[in-house]
Amino acid sequence: MKAYRAAILRFATDREPRHAAIYDEDGLLVVGPNAQGLQVVQAVGPYRELHARYPDLVVTHWPGRIIAPGFVDLHSHYPQANVIGSPAEGLLPWLENYTFPEEKRFSSPQYSTEAAQFFIAELLRQGVTTALTFATSHPASVLAFFTEAHKHRMRLITGLCLMDRHAPADVLNQPTAPGKLDATEQSLLDSEALIRQWHGVDRLGYAITPRFAPSCSDAQLRGSGELAAMYPDVWIQSHVAENKAEIAWARALFPASRSYLATYADFGLLRERAIYAHCIHLDDADRALMRDTGAAAAVCPTSNLFLGSGFFDYAGADRVGFPYGLACDVGGGTSFSPFHTMLAAYYVGREGQSKPGLSLGPQHLWWQHTAGAAQALGLKGLVGNLQPGCEADFVVLNPQATPLLARRTALAANLDELLFSMIVLGDDRLVERTVISQAIESCDPMMFSFR
Repeated sequence: MKAYRAAILRFATDREPRHAAIYDEDGLLVVGPNAQGLQVVQAVGPYRELHARYPDLVVTHWPGRIIAPGFVDLHSHYPQANVIGSPAEGLLPWLENYTFPEEKRFSSPQYSTEAAQFFIAELLRQGVTTALTFATSHPASVLAFFTEAHKHRMRLITGLCLMDRHAPADVLNQPTAPGKLDATEQSLLDSEALIRQWHGVDRLGYAITPRFAPSCSDAQLRGSGELAAMYPDVWIQSHVAENKAEIAWARALFPASRSYLATYADFGLLRERAIYAHCIHLDDADRALMRDTGAAAAVCPTSNLFLGSGFFDYAGADRVGFPYGLACDVGGGTSFSPFHTMLAAYYVGREGQSKPGLSLGPQHLWWQHTAGAAQALGLKGLVGNLQPGCEADFVVLNPQATPLLARRTALAANLDELLFSMIVLGDDRLVERTVISQAIESCDPMMFSFR
């Protein structure tokens, strides 16, 4: 076992998210292998109460630092790191002019591998230890990502992007050989083969991934729903109700469905472990459908602000009661940083012209990017927290990382002020180390240091 001493942030599981944070100014975190050999939290709490129980453990002491749960990101596109900050008039032109030309390059295994290496390294540098991300429509992109993720023993989830229409040919799913299966059939067979090869390997997970309803034929959506029924423990990920032009397009393509969101339900793609990015332009019937099926929203504030898509309605989500969590949505999103994402979520919450405005508290913002996002993924009690039994993924934060941050955090009178100052002023410099739970012979965590 190993022990770490510092200030420790974690979340109570029996409290309302806005007041769920537990903070030990001088805490002890003890980690050790579970029955499967995976490093998990064995004990956590005030140092003065716990240290006598572990007299023989060597304690790693990080004075002036904060140990916090690794961040959980609910939605991104690993092939889009190169298109961050590309100027466009909106979502659909951005896809046509930047995203699709970049994604066609992922037919190359070598290009996919380099991109996966960069993306995973950037997640770690920013303190993200669990992520749900898109690949492209090319099987090589999925294989490269899973191969690199496996090396780092991270809890990462992806899947073959399903799109068989309404995009350039070189980013659509392709048959493996002329005259054999068509592209739609091949994409579903490829998805099932990837599920069998990678889902549940160490901490990796597979997500059935229709890009969004307009990019998929009825046959492809129907086949996706059948796969979801056959493999109920895999994830589903897609986009919905991000942009008004996109919604009008989806409604024209699927007029029999009550709404854009209901299209996914009609094909069996709304259930627990289904994560839908954006969910901006929903009505209460849609919100109730999310709640009743157990599907969750990935809130992507930097992307929505950048593309002018709209503002997630937190008050509406809470009133009806469906789960949500935060996501960077790289490359429509403008930063990998969870601190930038949390700050943008605060801006989105405050906006009160198109929806009810509210002020999201810092504990709630942090919860959305850790324990809340884990709960939305169906991984409550495994990641996103540092309670006993949780996998030992954590970050070590330096609240004195910059002169302004040091000045402001020194003045914090309570936990909310401390957390909010890090949200507003923090970036990758705040993350000093990222520690990943490990299930290998040594049973030691993997520690990545950045300062």
